[in-house]
Amino acid sequence: MQGWFVVIIAIAYVTLLFAIASVGDRRSVAAGLGRARPFIYALSLAIYCTSWTFFGSVGLSSERGLEFLGIYTGPVLVFVFGFPLLNRMIRLAKSEKITSIADFLGARYGKSFTVAAIATLIATIGAVPYIALQLKAISGSVSLMVEHYTGSPPSFDPFVSDISLVVAMLLALFAVLFGTRHADATEHQDGLVLAVAVETVVKLAAFLAIGLMVTFLIFGGPGDMMTTLSGNGQVRKAMGYNTSLATWLVLTTLSGFAILMLPRQFYVTIVENRGEAELRTATWVFPLYLVAINLFVLPIAFAGLSLVGTKTSSDLYVLSLPLLSGHDLLAMAAFVGGLSAATAMVIVESVALSIMISNDLVIPLFVRRVLKTSSSENEDWSTLILNVRRASIFILLFIAFLYYRESTNSARLSSIGLMSFAAIAQFAPALVGGLIWRRANGRGAALGMVAGIAVWGYTLLLPSLVGPSTDIVVHGLFGFEALRPQALFGTVGEPLNHGVLWSLSVNALFFVLGSLSRASVPLERIQAAIFVPREAGPMPSLRRFRTAVTVNDLKDTISRYLGVERTERSFQSFERDAKVSLLGTEQANMDVIRFSEQLLASAVGSSSARLILSLLFRRNDRDSKDAFKLLDDATEALQHNRDLLQIALDQMEQGITVFDRDFRLICWNRQYRLLFDLPDEMGQVGVSLDRILHHLAERGDIPADQRVTMLNRLTSFAGPWQMELKTSGRILELRSNPMPDGGIVATYADISGRVEQDLALKRANESLEQ
Repeated sequence: MQGWFVVIIAIAYVTLLFAIASVGDRRSVAAGLGRARPFIYALSLAIYCTSWTFFGSVGLSSERGLEFLGIYTGPVLVFVFGFPLLNRMIRLAKSEKITSIADFLGARYGKSFTVAAIATLIATIGAVPYIALQLKAISGSVSLMVEHYTGSPPSFDPFVSDISLVVAMLLALFAVLFGTRHADATEHQDGLVLAVAVETVVKLAAFLAIGLMVTFLIFGGPGDMMTTLSGNGQVRKAMGYNTSLATWLVLTTLSGFAILMLPRQFYVTIVENRGEAELRTATWVFPLYLVAINLFVLPIAFAGLSLVGTKTSSDLYVLSLPLLSGHDLLAMAAFVGGLSAATAMVIVESVALSIMISNDLVIPLFVRRVLKTSSSENEDWSTLILNVRRASIFILLFIAFLYYRESTNSARLSSIGLMSFAAIAQFAPALVGGLIWRRANGRGAALGMVAGIAVWGYTLLLPSLVGPSTDIVVHGLFGFEALRPQALFGTVGEPLNHGVLWSLSVNALFFVLGSLSRASVPLERIQAAIFVPREAGPMPSLRRFRTAVTVNDLKDTISRYLGVERTERSFQSFERDAKVSLLGTEQANMDVIRFSEQLLASAVGSSSARLILSLLFRRNDRDSKDAFKLLDDATEALQHNRDLLQIALDQMEQGITVFDRDFRLICWNRQYRLLFDLPDEMGQVGVSLDRILHHLAERGDIPADQRVTMLNRLTSFAGPWQMELKTSGRILELRSNPMPDGGIVATYADISGRVEQDLALKRANESLEQ
C-alpha cells in the first residue's frame, strides 16, 4: 500500500503545481506579485539546480570529493561579477523583442534564420539527455521508495514501472497550460515563475532537512560525524581525490556558460526579467542559494559511503539514508524535493525549447513553403503558433523518455549533465564574440557552431553511446589512431576536458575564419551596432527607401500571428508614442516597418519576422527585390548618425537631457545617469520626468513634498538653480531651456567642490572677523 502511496504523492505534487501556477496567474492579472516579485524572480533562477544537484552532486562527491563545486563556481562568478553583462543582455532582449537564446544569436547576426535554426537544433540535442536525466532521477527515486516499502522492485506493470512516463506527460500538460497561453513569447508567465520559485524553496528545505538529519540524528553532531567518518577508507579516498586544475577550469567555464545559455536559464533570467531591481536582487540571492543547497553535500555523501555503501547507487544516498534510518517522513520530504528539482527543470526547459522550435524552425519553414503560395490573406495563424509549441512540448518529452529507456543505466547523473553542458557551450564563441566583435557575422557563427557540435558529437556523445571498448573508440575512425574520439591527434586528458577543449577550439577557429571570409551585409552591420558598444566609423550612404506596402498590409500580416485585437492596440500605442496618425491606405515608412518587424518578432522570433515581411514586400513590390536592402542602408545611416551624436554627448562633463512636450525622456548622456546614480530603467526613451523625480524622492535624495516644486522650476526656465542629492551629498547646478516643439533641454553640472570651497572660505572669513 505504501508503494502505491509514493506514486500517488508524485502525481499529487505535480497537481499541486497547477494550483500554485493558477494562483500566480490570477494575482498577476489582478495586481501583480508586488514587492515579492524580485525574490520570486531570484528564486526561479535556481531552476539551475536540477536533480543533478539534488542527487547527482552527492554521487559525484562520494567519488571525487570537492569536485562537484566546479558546477557552481561558474554561476556564482557570473552573478557576483557579471552584472553589467547580464543587464546588457536583458536590455538587448527587451529592445529587440528576443524570446530565446536562439533568437538572441539570430538577431545579433542579421536576424539570420540559419544561425537561429542551428542554435535551436544544438539546444534540442543538448536538452534531450538533460531531460532524460530528470526522468532517470524520478524513476530511480520512485523505484527505491517502492522497493523499500514493498520489499521488491516495481513490477513491469505499465503504470508503476513507467511512472516517469506518467510524470513526463503530466509535466507536458502543465507546461502547455501555463507556458503556452500567449503567442507573444515576450509576455511574462507569472504563474509558471511562481510555481518554479515554490519548487525551489521545497527542494532547498528538503535537502537541508536531510543534511541536518545526517549530521545530528544519525551522528549526533558535526564532531562525532567527523570522528566516525574519518576512519572509513572510502571516505578518505574520496576526500583525497586530486582534481586537476584543467578539470576545475573546464567545470567552471562550462557552468558559467550554462547559466547564461541553457534555454531554461536564458528564459527565466532574460525573458522573465522585469527590471534592473530584480536582477540586482538576484545577484546576491541566487549565489547564497547555491551556497545553501551545497552545505550538506559532503556530509550526506560520506554518510552514504559509510552506512549504505554499494547497496544502492550513490546518486540516491539522499533517499537511502532516511529510509535506512527509519525516518519515513524525511524520506518522503527527500522524495518530494528530488521531484521538485526534476519537474521545475523539465517544465521550463520544455517551454523554452518549444518557443525556439516554433519560432526558429517550424514557422520559417512554414512561411517559406505555405504562405508563399497561400491565398488566404486574412487567416489567423496565432493558434497555429501555440499548437506548434504545445505539440513540441509533448514530442520533446516523449523523445527524452525514449532516450532514458534506451540508454544505459550505468551513466552517472553528473556525466549526463556535463555532456549537455558541453553541447550548450557551443554557443559561447558566437555569443561572446557577437557582443565584443563587430566584424563577426552570420557565416562565422553558423560555421563555428556546426563545427563545434560535430566535434562534440564525435568526442563526447559517440563514446557514451557505443561504449569505451568499441573499435572506433579504441582504434579511431577507419583505424586511424590520430582520430580516436578520446585522444584526437594524440592529445591525452580526461574525456570531458579533451572533448570540451577540442570542440570549443574548433568552434572558435571556424567562427573567426568564417567571419573574416566575407564582409558583413548591411543588416549584420546594423545589428552589430546595436549589440556591440558604440564606436565611430565611416559614414554609410543613405538611399531613399520606397515601398508599395501599406499600413493595412502590415496590420493584416501581423494580425495573422498576434490576433487582430492585440495588433490594433500595438499600432495605436505606436501612434501615440510617435505622435502620428496612420492611414490604412498610406505607404508604410521606415519607422512603421521597423516597429512592425519588432512587434511580429515578439510572437515568431526575429528571423521569422524578417522572413515574413520580406515575403510581403516581394508580393506587393514589383520592382522591390532589394526593398529590405534599401531599408537596411537607411537604418544603418540613421544608426550611424545616432551613434555619433551619442558619442559626442557622452564626452561632455555636464549631464544633459531632452524631454518632449509631455515631459518624457527622449535623449540623454552617460554623465546625466552618473550624476544622479540612476538605474537603467530610468535611462530609457519614454520615461516621464515625474517618474524620475519620484524615484529620487523614494530613494531619499529629495524631499517627497518638493517634487512638484522641482518640476515647476525645471519647466519655468528661470535661470540656474541648485539641487542637493541627500544620499550622495552631491550638489548640482541645473539649467533648463525650452525646445521649439514645447519640450525642454536641461543640463546638470556637479558644483559640490565649488560649494565646499565657498563654505570653507566663508568659515575662514568668519573666524578672522572674530
